[in-house]
Amino acid sequence: MIDFPAPRMVRTNRIDMAVHEAGPQNGFPVVLCHGFPELAFSWRHQLPALAAAGYRVIAPDQRGYGGTSRPAGVPDYDMAHLTGDLGGLLEALDVGEAVFCGHDWGGSVVWAMPLYCPSVVAGVIGVNTPFMPRAPADPIGILRARFGDNMYMVFFQKPGEADAILARDVGKTFRFFMRKNVVTAEEWAKIPAEMRNLQLVHALQSDESNWRGEVLLDPEEMKVFVDTFTRTGFTGGINWYRNISRNWQLSERFEKHVGVPALMISAENDVVLPPSLTEGMERYVPDLEKVLIRDCGHWTQQEKPEETNAAMLDWLKRRFPA
Repeated sequence: MIDFPAPRMVRTNRIDMAVHEAGPQNGFPVVLCHGFPELAFSWRHQLPALAAAGYRVIAPDQRGYGGTSRPAGVPDYDMAHLTGDLGGLLEALDVGEAVFCGHDWGGSVVWAMPLYCPSVVAGVIGVNTPFMPRAPADPIGILRARFGDNMYMVFFQKPGEADAILARDVGKTFRFFMRKNVVTAEEWAKIPAEMRNLQLVHALQSDESNWRGEVLLDPEEMKVFVDTFTRTGFTGGINWYRNISRNWQLSERFEKHVGVPALMISAENDVVLPPSLTEGMERYVPDLEKVLIRDCGHWTQQEKPEETNAAMLDWLKRRFPA
């Protein structure tokens, strides 16, 4: 059996959130926020490492995922709700402030926390996802113009369509997404621009024997994801994408500045969130340190757990001793 703590249910922001915890209750709190299509289980390598170092580690299944509530309305998944869930979680746990660490979509949420819920944020760790300034126009419009309607974030805007495709064969979906050694940054740069269009849902439906790389998860880990998403479906997570335009509108009222200590962990071969996106972050995040994990794709904390843990703990021990 995989040693991962069972969740407890916490009422926050009018939803019930499944929360996995490890470490001493009086340790400095670190909240771990997963991405798509993931779960708190994605941090299974980080919980024991941070707990052993004396930190109180808090890893929720976020809104729409796993054991947490899945509201029906698309606007219920905008950034105000997602950050409100985490702010309310700390209040429910009687925690004053924490370091928020997020990967993929979770990264977008933790970078938004100092804007939406500044009083509870001691620091931020971004894994692959950088802090980015507000786009000059609706991001979905920009992506559609650049990559076309089948680019996955644009395709996800269609009600129900991607949801059904991903749920048709959940095992195949996770064998497609959760892969390593798919492509290096150098190889990706040599692919013709018209083929670097990130039509992931289209690629998912192709013959599995033609997929590059290898499956990242072992059978026991794979079963956790497949069983969970077979039960919940993918709509909750996809609804986060359906709020990209709304989040862009909401962000207009914020000054784009993160005034807390921050760590940015990038993965050399993540072609969706390449390290180049972190260039210039210091203008918006003045107290910033950066770490690059070599020979690593998108699923950083699962693919290179020891390196991820070392980067997190080095920074945490210096900036927020347990």
